[in-house]
Amino acid sequence: MPLTTHQLWMVSLSAPVSRDSGVSRNTLYPYTRIDDDSARRWLAEQWEITSREELVDRLDDLSRSGYRARALQVTGVAPLAWDAALYVDITRRGFGCGLIDEPDAWTALKNIVPAVVGTYGSWQEYAAHYLLGRQVWREGLQGRAESASDLPAPQATADVHLRSLLDPANRSSPWNLAPWSTISHPDRPR
Repeated sequence: MPLTTHQLWMVSLSAPVSRDSGVSRNTLYPYTRIDDDSARRWLAEQWEITSREELVDRLDDLSRSGYRARALQVTGVAPLAWDAALYVDITRRGFGCGLIDEPDAWTALKNIVPAVVGTYGSWQEYAAHYLLGRQVWREGLQGRAESASDLPAPQATADVHLRSLLDPANRSSPWNLAPWSTISHPDRPR
């Protein structure tokens, strides 16, 4: 069943997080093919989430403070977009491996919408804060990494990905399929 315009908008909050080719950016299920084990493994390895309770606790943390507190100390700005993108990505992967069911996943996504809409007025603003949050997070990892290969993709890679999502000519960008103002209008089938 195709997503409604509001559902696509909510799912699109996580579009910056993953650049992998096997990732879906316009469905609640996080992959283009059924791969529950990848979702389960990713949650365990990246977030130490192996149960519903751990998933709910992590989502609660991201919605309340997440990485924003550190970013605020470092930059003077608390980039909600970074935490919101992670929140949506974790929710989708939790759904993907069965830690939460579809109604609970949509409820979780709806819970983050008011804060995001109250903070940003466009995908461009959201993208700028996402990149800021990612940069602070990545710099925090540099002190703990043994080598550059231990770090996630360079900031330049994330910059290119965000430019692609924001490019008006990119017809597959979920941000072009669900413009920012979509969430402020009545929901409708796509």
